[in-house]
Amino acid sequence: IDRGGPAMMHRRHREDVLVRRDVMAETIPSGHPVELQQGMLAQITQALGSSFTLLVEGQLMRLKGQDADAIGKQPPESIAVPEDLHIDDLEPLIWETLRTCYDPEIPVNIVDLGLVYRLDFEPSDEADKVRVLIDMTLTAPGCGMGESIANEVCDKVLALPRVADITVNLVFDPPWDRSMMSEEAQLALGL
Repeated sequence: IDRGGPAMMHRRHREDVLVRRDVMAETIPSGHPVELQQGMLAQITQALGSSFTLLVEGQLMRLKGQDADAIGKQPPESIAVPEDLHIDDLEPLIWETLRTCYDPEIPVNIVDLGLVYRLDFEPSDEADKVRVLIDMTLTAPGCGMGESIANEVCDKVLALPRVADITVNLVFDPPWDRSMMSEEAQLALGL
């Protein structure tokens, strides 16, 4: 990890930015869509994975990385995926992909947070492709960002070669607690 880059922004400072064009974002933690208007001031509080967490007029917002230009930033880089990916190499690639998904309020990826309970494969009707099944949870059952995080997981995994279809189930049994976090996540959060 580059300790001086944007991945560690949450530890050092917030960056003030100007919204350069009208753009849709999601309120945190409700997940409701909201339009940010050109000329609004914002602070980047987290720039991890493929999205930005912004503080706008006292409200946290999640901005998709594909809209990074709206705040004068470059879209986050994607994971390098070999064109001739062997089916046996798909599972590690999915885990790596899931590590690019973040809870917008917590600077730790969903794998290290312990939110991914299951990753399985089923055969698909398409040759050399599989159906991916993921069970994941949220840090709190009422979190409005759950659908947004699950959609991000779906979009990223479905974009991988050899994946024909994906199902992401949000489950709450067993309930998530801090003991499910990796040691790295606990250290990152100072626990």
